[in-house]
Amino acid sequence: MSAKTQHNNILLAVIGFTAVVIIVAMIGFFAFGREPEIIQGQVEVTEYRVSSKVPGRVLELRVKEGDYVRVGDTLVILDAPDVRAKMTQAQGAESAAAAMDEMARNGARREQVRGAYEVLQQAKAGLEIATKSYNRVQRLFDEGVMTAQKRDEAFANYKAMEAQMKAAQSQYDMARNGARREEKLAAAAQVRRAQGAVAEVNSYINETVQTAQTAGEVSEIYPKIGELIGTGSPIMSISVMDDMWGTFNVREDQLNSMKVGDEFVAFVPAFNKDVKLKVYYMKDEGSYAVWRATKANGQFDLKTFEVKARPVERVEGLRPGMSLIIKDR
Repeated sequence: MSAKTQHNNILLAVIGFTAVVIIVAMIGFFAFGREPEIIQGQVEVTEYRVSSKVPGRVLELRVKEGDYVRVGDTLVILDAPDVRAKMTQAQGAESAAAAMDEMARNGARREQVRGAYEVLQQAKAGLEIATKSYNRVQRLFDEGVMTAQKRDEAFANYKAMEAQMKAAQSQYDMARNGARREEKLAAAAQVRRAQGAVAEVNSYINETVQTAQTAGEVSEIYPKIGELIGTGSPIMSISVMDDMWGTFNVREDQLNSMKVGDEFVAFVPAFNKDVKLKVYYMKDEGSYAVWRATKANGQFDLKTFEVKARPVERVEGLRPGMSLIIKDR
């Protein structure tokens, strides 16, 4: 074999190998290079917890997990004997305050008024006698037949009886007019205070019967019947099924066409169908969130954003926790 023939064979082998490499590279590029990058999220729902302001024992559970409840439906009944005892105390204080208020408004009893009147009449009679005695002694003193000592004693007795009559008059007026305005106001204030205490305990009693504040589905119940719960302890969670959305963690290089107000399509594996979503919330998850460093390539770091989007139309059967898949962004 000539050297030229060998050279041609080597050249053909190199060309063939190069062609094979190029073909394999092109196949790999078209087969694998265009694989769409997937963004996965999940369905979430508004949830609120039912709890009580008073401690108590779970007496009855009116619902179970999975039940749909409407506004006003009774969820749980608690037994709180301490609250009932406080109600008895508050009602007793209210009755006592009401009695004091009535006494202040009605004034003294008729017997007291009549007694004060009799004392006043007695004082008036005494003053009348003292006045006559003083006038008689004064005339005798003027005639020179009575000493000054006797005149002074008669005058002192007259003034004493006059003061006694005025005091009796005041006691009679007070008994007839009743309590002072300030005392009536104080008694009325005590009644309002007692009524406020009763209203406060009533609010605690109302807490022993918990009702649904918003329609939804009972997602979880924490205590069992007979268990004690503390103040503010969660009793159950209610999922508001009418308020659903999807949450996605998206790198900023994948945020094209994902501004607030934009619509996009996501695949729901549970139903094997697509749903249309509309972005309503977007927020940087901060430096603690997942991010991808590209500075080694002389570029920049890519942060992750939390994106929330609600279904444009109601999707029957959509449940919290279901996956949502976004392809080919």
